[in-house]
Amino acid sequence: MATTAETPSTPKKNHYGATQDADSVRSIPRDVEHTGRDDGKHRLHRGLSARQVQMIAVAGTIGTGLFLGTGRSLAQGGPASLLICYAFIGFIVYVTLLLLGEMATQYPVAGSFNAYATRFFSPSYGFALSWNYWFNDAVSVAGDLTAAQLLLEFWTDWPQTWVVSLIFWVFLVSINSFHVKAYGELEYWLASLKVITIIIFIIIGILVNVGVNTSHHYIGGELWRRGDAPFVNGFSGFARVFVTASFAYGGTESLGITAGETKNPSKNMPRVVKFVFWRILIFYILSILLIGLNVPYDYPNLSNKSTTTSPFTIVFQEIGSHAAASFMNTVILTSVLSAGNHALFAGTRVLYGLATASPPQAPRIFSWTTARGVPLPSLLMTSSISALCFGSSFIGSGQLWGWLQNLVGVSNQIAWLSIGFASWRFRRAWIKQGRPLEQLKFRASWTWGWGHYFVIISTICLILIQGWSSIFPEFDTVDFLSLYIEIPLMVVMTIAWLIFWRLKSRGTRTNSLIPPSDSATPTLMTPLLARKSDDRVWLRWTDIVDAETVDLYKDEYEEHLEVDKEDNEARKRRLASGNLRFFWRLYYWIA
Repeated sequence: MATTAETPSTPKKNHYGATQDADSVRSIPRDVEHTGRDDGKHRLHRGLSARQVQMIAVAGTIGTGLFLGTGRSLAQGGPASLLICYAFIGFIVYVTLLLLGEMATQYPVAGSFNAYATRFFSPSYGFALSWNYWFNDAVSVAGDLTAAQLLLEFWTDWPQTWVVSLIFWVFLVSINSFHVKAYGELEYWLASLKVITIIIFIIIGILVNVGVNTSHHYIGGELWRRGDAPFVNGFSGFARVFVTASFAYGGTESLGITAGETKNPSKNMPRVVKFVFWRILIFYILSILLIGLNVPYDYPNLSNKSTTTSPFTIVFQEIGSHAAASFMNTVILTSVLSAGNHALFAGTRVLYGLATASPPQAPRIFSWTTARGVPLPSLLMTSSISALCFGSSFIGSGQLWGWLQNLVGVSNQIAWLSIGFASWRFRRAWIKQGRPLEQLKFRASWTWGWGHYFVIISTICLILIQGWSSIFPEFDTVDFLSLYIEIPLMVVMTIAWLIFWRLKSRGTRTNSLIPPSDSATPTLMTPLLARKSDDRVWLRWTDIVDAETVDLYKDEYEEHLEVDKEDNEARKRRLASGNLRFFWRLYYWIA
């Protein structure tokens, strides 16, 4: 079971042997509700409430991938491949979120797992990862705007659907330009609509399967025996579903990005992470099971180069009401807006985190924020990549969305892999430096010893296997590139950053992330990586962070703001409020 623990406020020693009092290691001053230092500059604001963060977790889990991507997966792999792959990916995501939750609760900083990969694993790898994930979020916005064009084809065959994408783009940029509370409130209500719709879909899906459909026919499991079902296109089809499933689950790992702007993160982040599993189980597995039972894999226009149809809309059509199908399609359209809103927010914060990193990994202009705490230059840069969606006019919406889905899906897998790397080094550092496990504010105890290895090994296998269909039986150049282009780019960027800092260190050794080999002890100028006199070969030629010297006290968060105390007290009062206690428990479970 996952456990939480309070961090004692007694004086501590850092890894250099210097004594630090409790207040000196906190990331937020007592009189400021911003992230970072109160140095007169604008910063991100902690404006997301527990209610909003909980629903952002739902919004990240239920998105375009579930509503629209399941149609592509069903057509490519069949109902059995769909269910098995989504269930397996769901378990990987759950373990990954537990690993991320440990670090995000202890160090709720801007940049999330990108910052943790830099801090605990490798600065050069963290640099490449951050830019890759920023590109992932930016392309996700383009993918969601392209998906909107596909959904509009349910009502019209108007060829200029890109105009609607432009309107949506303006709307999303405007919302994210105001304040983080505007983003959080929009996500809250859109996510609430998704939850209600999924519940309705599960009920209708059961009714359709038992005979409440246009043909008044009991369907049962007959579609699993139709044609090539339940496994379509053999191993190639099965492997291909992995990347679409990864796309569908993408966004859940960006929950850590909200940690830098979440009120009372040491309490709220664990609550969010621990409930994600049940949402995955209920919303994904049940929905996918019903899709496989009610929608044939060879349904016309389920997925091709020109269009993709949502299985959810098809099921609603089966009850004999075009109005119900239109309602479902409208809900999916709002889901596209929500997914785009979420990706735009996450990408903006990743780019901001790059610019505010030490040393900076992006131009300083992207660290500027408005008085309301909005990193406007980062927002505009991230949203500019959305112009990719207008290529649908030349390629075809279905084909373009498939390529963008591949890019985002692989990028999500790289993000999960990186969380595994960061957690492995973080846990190793915690043990090697002798810090008690009780000082962890949140600990997924049942994953210790194997969780990070499971995520690393399983994700590597996914990345290698899923491209099978692009090689056999015929080599498809574009598909192969969309599935694997990010891997060599990651390698090149990692090596480039490593070489850059090695060259720079020759002139300024004290600022180098890789100290000279004759440095016997770490200095305050090299907090991420230090050497001992008995250098290990694997550390000599890389910038892998040394678990014995990485600073485990920097950026730790402690509840000391009045708003944190008030939030905790209010929750306790509500859960102990007599006759209303049951309803408050239900409210906190859902929202």
